[in-house]
Amino acid sequence: MNPTRRRLLLGLAALVPTAALLPRALLAEAPVPLDTVTVALHSEQGPHRLRVEVARTLPQRGQGLMDRDHLDADAGMLFLYRDEQSPRNGFWMYRTRIPLDIAFIDADGRIAAIRQMQPCDSERPGECPVTYPGVPYRAALEVNAGYFAEKGVEEGDCVSWSGSGSQCLTDVPGD
Repeated sequence: MNPTRRRLLLGLAALVPTAALLPRALLAEAPVPLDTVTVALHSEQGPHRLRVEVARTLPQRGQGLMDRDHLDADAGMLFLYRDEQSPRNGFWMYRTRIPLDIAFIDADGRIAAIRQMQPCDSERPGECPVTYPGVPYRAALEVNAGYFAEKGVEEGDCVSWSGSGSQCLTDVPGD
């Protein structure tokens, strides 16, 4: 390899770790509006419907509900994954200002775990705690803190949405 090309490659390699330190806003493209779907939570207290934004891609899931000051009472965000996620793949609340509940949903559409998450006001991402499900999951649903308890939604209850392939009742209105 010639010396000029070698210096160029070494210089580029030095920039890669530096890029990780830049604010995500400088690296990301302009946010793309997310699709929305109606989700039905099937509990003993009846089906509860939410209109949720859907995060399907890595950048969409990475952004999540960051930098928002409000989430409507009947709204949320549904994180979808192509493959089953490890019980050690968690969620964090960096730059998330709204206290949230999160339901981890298994491949059959059942809520495998529910956790509570509090906002993290640290400017340093590494100081924000990670919420681990402790169970494998294929989707996760974030809603306002207290929503699941208020509606009587518990682990084992079923969640469905158009195209989910959920094994539970499918009384979700068309999207």
